[in-house]
Amino acid sequence: MNAEEYLETAARFRREMVEPNAARWEAEKKQPVAALKQAADAGLMRLETPVEAGGFGLSFLTKLALCEDMSRADMPFIFALINTQNVAARLAAGGNIRHLEEYVPRILSGDMFAATALSEPGAGSDFAGITTHAAKVDGGWELTGEKGWITNAGIANLFVTYAQSDPNAGWRGVGSFLVDATMPGFTRVEPYALSGGHGIGAGGFKLDRYFVADEDVLAGPGDGFKSAMSGVNGARVYVAAMCAGLVADALEKAVSYGAIRKAFGEPLLGHQGLKWSLADVATELEAMRALTHWAGTLIEEERDAVTRAAQAKKFATERAVTLIEACIQAMGANGLREEHGLGRHLISAKIAGYTDGSIEMMNERVGAALQKDYAS
Repeated sequence: MNAEEYLETAARFRREMVEPNAARWEAEKKQPVAALKQAADAGLMRLETPVEAGGFGLSFLTKLALCEDMSRADMPFIFALINTQNVAARLAAGGNIRHLEEYVPRILSGDMFAATALSEPGAGSDFAGITTHAAKVDGGWELTGEKGWITNAGIANLFVTYAQSDPNAGWRGVGSFLVDATMPGFTRVEPYALSGGHGIGAGGFKLDRYFVADEDVLAGPGDGFKSAMSGVNGARVYVAAMCAGLVADALEKAVSYGAIRKAFGEPLLGHQGLKWSLADVATELEAMRALTHWAGTLIEEERDAVTRAAQAKKFATERAVTLIEACIQAMGANGLREEHGLGRHLISAKIAGYTDGSIEMMNERVGAALQKDYAS
């Protein structure tokens, strides 16, 4: 399946499955596991996994297009899907034969869900400050600690988990380990009741001397932190793409409504105040897309994307809430009707402001590059 066919399949799945059911999924306050499995049946989990490992080997820019399109219907759904397929692609790239045979096919088929466990109840944006400890033992490592704010935490059975091997070493002590939730030493924490974002399945788990064999070490101390930061840059960009999808859907609905709803004898779009307000939304949406595409291109070309990824996420998550609010305002009280989904979009945009680094952390990343990028 090439990129065009993949995105056509995804758009059809959005129209036929996600759009009609997104509001119900949130009302039920649980992840739509059956729909995620149907997405896998449609091939959507195979996005970035190499062809030789059973995937489609598609590009990062295709991933961004998927995230924008699917978020038009439900950001939590695509967030859960993307986080599962990320693990399949990561394991396939690692080349471990057992992982390729035992885990990757099950993730691609929707038989198993997966997640990446970086954050902890006391360590989010300060990733180097994680306290889950990895102690070296014969034949592997023992992990002890608690992870929090993990996407798919309630349904995943496989976690790429980051732990600190030496608290005095800072980021140089962080390694990456594969954790199977069915093994001894793993205890799942009750998923969080996340307003407007139950489809993400945010939650956590505890590890008590959980044994990880040497063959399940994905990256040793120091290298684990580097791989995590690389993954975070990508996540920041696809979250920005999701925000673009939220705003694009809100704008489409506001423009369509304004074209048919009349006030004082003419359509709402005939009034300068409303027309200019939505013109602002349209312009900022295109700026959001441009920043996202620029950062995505750097990632696809394996170039330094730290600053551009932070700028894309900063702009997208900072502006999305305001832009969606403007679209709701343009529709008057009708903008609050559940059938339009703009209330869910508004909360999703707020959630995006915290995922994979807060807006404040994006300011730190951009600020750290000011002299390098903007001084003569």
